[in-house]
Amino acid sequence: MDDPGKLIAVSDADLADLRARLRATRWPTAWPLDGWAAGTDAAVLRRLVEYWADGYDWRVHEAELNALPSHHADIDGTPVHYLRFEGERPGALPLIATHGWPSSFLELAGMARRLSEPSRYGGDAADAFTVIVPSLPGFGLSPQRPSLPPVLQTHEIWHRLMRGELGFDRYGAHGGDLGAGITSRLGEAHPESVLGIHLLAVAAPAAYDPAGLSPEEGAYLDEAAAWNAEEGGYQHQQNTRPLTLAFALSDSPAGLLSWLVEKYRAWSDSGGDLAARFSDDFVLTQASLYWFTRTIATSFRPYYEYAQGLTRRVERVEVPTGVAVFPADLTHPPRAWAERTYNVTRYTRMPRGGHFAAHEEPALLADDITEFFRPLR
Repeated sequence: MDDPGKLIAVSDADLADLRARLRATRWPTAWPLDGWAAGTDAAVLRRLVEYWADGYDWRVHEAELNALPSHHADIDGTPVHYLRFEGERPGALPLIATHGWPSSFLELAGMARRLSEPSRYGGDAADAFTVIVPSLPGFGLSPQRPSLPPVLQTHEIWHRLMRGELGFDRYGAHGGDLGAGITSRLGEAHPESVLGIHLLAVAAPAAYDPAGLSPEEGAYLDEAAAWNAEEGGYQHQQNTRPLTLAFALSDSPAGLLSWLVEKYRAWSDSGGDLAARFSDDFVLTQASLYWFTRTIATSFRPYYEYAQGLTRRVERVEVPTGVAVFPADLTHPPRAWAERTYNVTRYTRMPRGGHFAAHEEPALLADDITEFFRPLR
């Protein structure tokens, strides 16, 4: 990385190194098994690796990233990168939108444009937001926090960014995946500033009587357990021994890509076809962000910190809460389950979309956020 005048500037040497590594990929001995049953499909990965090495034009996407409305702040010693999409009308409601894993600020950019300039997409300018999209610490263009355990938890960094740095006395918040937990803690800790929160996932209640669960809640817990048994291996690894994995993924771009694309396919509304939801260029730009910023290792920290008890647990969130449940997301919490922890004022089951909803269905998600916050303005 060089040229501090740009958001991201990859040197010719680093780009050549990536391509050389991709061309020299040491492929594993093939199993007598095709498809995705035991992990990433070899044919799909080979095709993407070949394109990443000899077709994908990083410089085009680097220029697009540098054209985004990026800013940087120092929050009590923690550098934070964020995008700021200015609302199209004066006094637009501030909204901080937080991505998850394995994601980046890029995933939320299309949704943020819709929220900040709704009249361009057939909406009403009165519903405009000024949208702040920060990069999580240790993801992409935000360095990891300097200490472990961290002095400041991420939700506190976000609050100081919104109040102290940007001067927003009152604001809303949205998040999915890791971002849902951060958004939940933000609403719980700062109800004096947070008008409401909109979530794609919910925290489990601090305590509950299993005998008092409704049939729908019981079915949800069974669904979550089944998903964890089938799909949760990555999380156990990142919770417990993340650095063992980090050495491999930081050294092999093909390995990094394999780790990412399996999640993009399995967690999206793709119907088993990765390309149905993600263009090759989008996937490779996300992978390139992790690769060139060397942040796949530090992106594992939230998992480890939570598993080690270093992250504050959500107890009870009293600010108004909207929950949007997408059919191909990891799990589908019923409203009654969410209400054990949150003051749920809007609950929406979406017709399509998955875990990466801001990219998969930006219009559906932006509309739901708009409807949730409209009475709170």
